Amino acid sequence: MRLFLSLLLSASLISFTPALSVAQTAAKKPEVQKGQTEKVISPGQLAARERQKTCGVEWKKIKGTKAADGKAWPQFWSECNKRLKGQQA
Repeated sequence: MRLFLSLLLSASLISFTPALSVAQTAAKKPEVQKGQTEKVISPGQLAARERQKTCGVEWKKIKGTKAADGKAWPQFWSECNKRLKGQQA
């Protein structure tokens, strides 16, 4: 009975969680509280975030397949980041 109630509660919480698209999350500006200044993000940091998003999409596609070669996310991220940096140069 407890398991059933737990599953029911978790399912109801998941169904009420709004799904935001990548465009919606990127368009959101961080809230700046009174007395704080807005943090300026350098072009290098923006490029790194874009590379991480790109690598994340690739990781989700290959995770659990033979293409992952038994790598964990940190190893995959390192290789993917180097590859994408090389393409930009």
